[in-house]
Amino acid sequence: MGKTEELEKILGYSFKNKELLRQALSHSSYANERKLHGGSNERLEFLGDSVLSIVVSDYLYKNINVAEGELTKLRASLVCEKSLHIFAKEIDLGKYLLLGKGEENTGGRERPSILADAFEAVIAAIYLDGGMEAASRHILRFMPNDICSTKKPVFSDFKTVLQEVVQKNPEEKVEYVLIGEEGPDHNKRFVVEVCLNSQVIGKGKGRSKKEAEQLAAKEALELMGYEAQ
Repeated sequence: MGKTEELEKILGYSFKNKELLRQALSHSSYANERKLHGGSNERLEFLGDSVLSIVVSDYLYKNINVAEGELTKLRASLVCEKSLHIFAKEIDLGKYLLLGKGEENTGGRERPSILADAFEAVIAAIYLDGGMEAASRHILRFMPNDICSTKKPVFSDFKTVLQEVVQKNPEEKVEYVLIGEEGPDHNKRFVVEVCLNSQVIGKGKGRSKKEAEQLAAKEALELMGYEAQ
């Protein structure tokens, strides 16, 4: 059994278009080295993020009877990078990734940001190949059994907390700005500033844009006097 078939068995889904799964597993470092015509999994990641959000939102709306603010926190905790990293590890997704040499040699198969992005890309691949019902079945496998009793998000989501703080003043606007990238492709760091009405209130650096945004929001909360955990 080849690696693709092995992963399909784990996913419980057989692709009609095998190339979609291959692209979902192709990190940018691999795509750049091989000059792949279809490119890396970044565009699929973009789509998968949206599919994941709507499936989780629908699930929470139908199954959890709490206020909108609590639903937002629950969703944020389920779709954040830390959660997606855990979900990816549950299906041993790192084993099947296609990485460039530099990323392979520096532990890319275990890197949370790479695994989280690939998890979203696989969701998009299933969606494009089999539709929303197939994607939904795949996503819902990872929903915690005790989610109905969850009182707060499993993981801190600093962006959501900051947004809630800012929303107390409707005229205020929060914006995240990517101001730079550092390091080689296999060890890149993204630098993000969070601005309140164009005024910088926090800065974060991380292995992914999402992580950098979270750390920028964390710094902003701390500077505003909130205890970020």
